[in-house]
Amino acid sequence: MAEMEGKVAFVTGAASGIGRASAMALADAGASVLIMDLDEAGLAETVGLIESQGGSVAMSVGNVIHRADVDVAVMAAVDRFGGLHVAHNNAGIVGPGIPFADYPEAEFRKVQDVNLMGVFNCMQAQIPHMLAAGCGAIVNTASVVGRTALPELCAYVTSKHAVVGLTKSVALEYASRGIRVNCLSPGYVITNMTEKFFTQESRDAFMAMHPIGRGSAPEEVANLALWLLSDKASYIVGADIPVDGGYTIA
Repeated sequence: MAEMEGKVAFVTGAASGIGRASAMALADAGASVLIMDLDEAGLAETVGLIESQGGSVAMSVGNVIHRADVDVAVMAAVDRFGGLHVAHNNAGIVGPGIPFADYPEAEFRKVQDVNLMGVFNCMQAQIPHMLAAGCGAIVNTASVVGRTALPELCAYVTSKHAVVGLTKSVALEYASRGIRVNCLSPGYVITNMTEKFFTQESRDAFMAMHPIGRGSAPEEVANLALWLLSDKASYIVGADIPVDGGYTIA
């Protein structure tokens, strides 16, 4: 499979989980990949995994809430690999589970900064280089709770609804200029982040909401990201596609 041959890809949140799986899938499909995360050790591990499979990869340690960090990472991709064609803006946090009336403002803002402003910063930095290349594709990671809701997670739910709206707005603006922007909405994904966040009881309850009867592996989400970024999805613009084992139809 080489549908990404000659393409340069950018993936955030790539130190583990969905971001790592997405970066590995893109590299396996032939792309040169720049990965970004705060976790330097995790990034280095992802680099090692990609290189062990013969992939082309570089890393940039930084925080997506800081536009300067994003600019450095995007320019590293352009300088190292000669351009930028596709991006998966995946970095995100859940935030604490606290009843709305008691939810700390600082925590609410922190979740918006990472999940929403991080996507905003990334797309603003990426799009000029895609315009220069004459084409591009972006996938943003939203969530099933960007379509629905969960109690005591007002910050996360709000941020993911906003990611869907931002994706659609930017998609409408740039589709005629050769850049496709979409988002995907995972259900329960078995990652280090989700395993640490949920108790066994809450994990079982959440997974029971998925008709398929289980959580997904990161690779199952990455497969959708790869397809959306490829030319096989050339007529898909402004979509929010669930990858949720049926959660949103239950």
